[in-house]
Amino acid sequence: MTRQAYTEMVVVTFLITITTCLLVYSSNISDHNLHAQTTAIDNKTLFVTGSATTQTKPDKVTVSLGVETTNAKARTALATNSELMNKIINALKTAGVSENETSTSSFTITPNRDYTIDKDQGKLVGFTVSNSIQIDSYNVNGSSEWIDISVASGANNVNNIYFSVSNKKLEGIKNELLKEAIGNAREKADIAASALGLGITGIKTVNIDQAAPFFAGPLEYAAESSKIDGGLPATPIIAGEQAISMTVSIIFLLGE
Repeated sequence: MTRQAYTEMVVVTFLITITTCLLVYSSNISDHNLHAQTTAIDNKTLFVTGSATTQTKPDKVTVSLGVETTNAKARTALATNSELMNKIINALKTAGVSENETSTSSFTITPNRDYTIDKDQGKLVGFTVSNSIQIDSYNVNGSSEWIDISVASGANNVNNIYFSVSNKKLEGIKNELLKEAIGNAREKADIAASALGLGITGIKTVNIDQAAPFFAGPLEYAAESSKIDGGLPATPIIAGEQAISMTVSIIFLLGE
């Protein structure tokens, strides 16, 4: 075999090899694309949101009340304030409020200045002492009596009343709402799948939104006087109801 003939044979062999590799590679790409398309077609999903809501009465109340006194001397304002606050606390204990249900929520001594006398720094004319306590109790029906007793004993500030649902009660409600929300989502999914001529074959993902009570906010009550006439009617305090809702988001798998 001549040198030229040998060279031509090598070139032809090389071209045949390259052509074969390209055909095999092209075939593999076609098979891969077909598999990807088939997978995309088979993986039918349906996103659905389910919800459930209920109304419940709060089982916990927080009441914040206190005394504000003013005097030219800080010591006198403080002594008067302390005397009234101790009287309030003792009256609440007599009414059944336990010691572990009460705590100091705020205490301040603020200087009072008259800027009509001294426009730059203000002339010191006295001091205001403010002392507030907070009652946290499961006796939601006792707040009206506590307010009346406290004001009659010297309280002149009732800052707010806050009704809430305890964690123990909320957990039980959340569990029931979760079942209802999932059932609501499944019902929607069955209707949608049936309309599409498909069926639910499984679940891909589930997301649960945390439930929380919805309420208008704390109820404010302002005491106009440090004394209440015994003949006056009791202060009306209504706890009302709070709405609690649960939402779930589910991705269902669909099939023929």
